[in-house]
Amino acid sequence: MIDNKAFYKLSYGLYVISSISEGKKNGQIANTVFQITSDPARIAVSINKQNLTHEYIQKSKLIGVSALSTETPLEFVGKFGFKSGRTTDKFSGVSFKAGASGVPIVLDNAASWIELKVEKEIDIDTHTIFVGKVLNSELIKDIDPMTYAYYQDVKRGKSPQTSPTHAANKNNPVKDAPKYQCSVCGFIYDPAVGDPDSGVEPGTLFEDLPKSWECPVCGVGKAKFKPLD
Repeated sequence: MIDNKAFYKLSYGLYVISSISEGKKNGQIANTVFQITSDPARIAVSINKQNLTHEYIQKSKLIGVSALSTETPLEFVGKFGFKSGRTTDKFSGVSFKAGASGVPIVLDNAASWIELKVEKEIDIDTHTIFVGKVLNSELIKDIDPMTYAYYQDVKRGKSPQTSPTHAANKNNPVKDAPKYQCSVCGFIYDPAVGDPDSGVEPGTLFEDLPKSWECPVCGVGKAKFKPLD
């Protein structure tokens, strides 16, 4: 028997993986990046074969890795994680630079970045693990990186016990109101927390959200949300 919940205890980060091909650049969110060797330094990156970034990496053999910080807003994650580079210029309005190899390096909301040259590819059914030698790297800001657990538990509305919001929830009349989940990206709207980044105050019921309100991660409307049991 395989209990998928056992996988939830594995640690992941949240990264923007970027590449370039024939002058075109693209990037996506990924959570599986890890160091394999230290001398020389090598990093492994797992990418879904259906993604445009995968296509670019296979052609150019170049990868940019930007480790996102805990300060990263949800809409930034949504831009690189739930938009397609085939129809959207993900780098529009985003601060980035070209690495020594020419690969785009995302700087916005990044704690650090690493530039890789692919040395080996490992086919894993739906994904490819790209093993790259580190060409360059830089610590941009000495701040905690965003782990996948942090993204799930904090950025999606669940407040830690030490936060002011958590204390307020105890006396909030809407604390027992139903939460709603986005059917596209999985974002959970919690009325007790609201959506402060979008100007929605804590205590706002889902049905009271303005018609123009959109999912802060992927940008879909209220119609794509379903109540959680």
